[in-house]
Amino acid sequence: MTIRIATVNVNGVRAAYRKGMAEWLASRSVDILALQEVRAETPDLVSLLGPEWQVLHDAASAKGRAGVAIASRIPALAHATEFGPSDFDSSGRWLEADFNFDGSRITVVSTYVNAGEVDTPKQVEKFRFLDAMTARLPELASSRERVLVVGDLNVGHRRLDIRNWKGNQKKSGFLPEERAYFDKFLGAEDETLYNAGAGFGWVDVGRRWAGEVDGPYTWWSQRGQAFDNDTGWRIDYHLATAALAAGVRDYAIDRAASWDTRWSDHAPVVVDYDLSIRTGGSRESGRIDG
Repeated sequence: MTIRIATVNVNGVRAAYRKGMAEWLASRSVDILALQEVRAETPDLVSLLGPEWQVLHDAASAKGRAGVAIASRIPALAHATEFGPSDFDSSGRWLEADFNFDGSRITVVSTYVNAGEVDTPKQVEKFRFLDAMTARLPELASSRERVLVVGDLNVGHRRLDIRNWKGNQKKSGFLPEERAYFDKFLGAEDETLYNAGAGFGWVDVGRRWAGEVDGPYTWWSQRGQAFDNDTGWRIDYHLATAALAAGVRDYAIDRAASWDTRWSDHAPVVVDYDLSIRTGGSRESGRIDG
């Protein structure tokens, strides 16, 4: 009973489809697809994906910006977009959905963390978003056994996650203050139970699968020779509860064969989860209520 879940920042879904996203999707047998930076209206997204997909979409409050979606081969049981304080505009950045896949419940979150910019209001908003994640992640983990938070989180947690980490220590995306949030989620890299129960107990599936190696990266700047030289960042994540992470059967970053065949500046991250793995008791209550 294996489910395949993919996440990708499409950098504009209409442009991605013009450049080859449809061919990639047709070849990958994905069950649930999480998208970020959709930058389109819901009818556009439904039309592009086709009738075989059930589509949930939370657009940004500013037209043409951000936007997150979850497309699935099976209908969602329920979904929610409320996130953070009531005065905080998280539209287009957080979408939770519950699914029943062959009798097993799984919650999937598609999220797009603010890019940020040091010493500007953009960075303040990014920290507010990370504060909201700090509150929501423990709630999710305590109320459900199998939860997956995926998307463009716009933070490289460790030096392994950025090729040029020395030159980016004072830039948004690799600030010590940002990385400290991920220490809370996953544990710090020097903790005994880092990525295995430390912090809030979430698992960085990509790091567990790849091990202690550089990258593998998921985003490359459009400028210069970043893609050709693999000067990238690993900022697209699958963060799973321990029960779900125990069932990982395959992990892949679908890096394009060449710069000119890319349909986004991010690569899709595709993971197979075996939902037949049983661990402990069942926790099926939660906030999502339709």
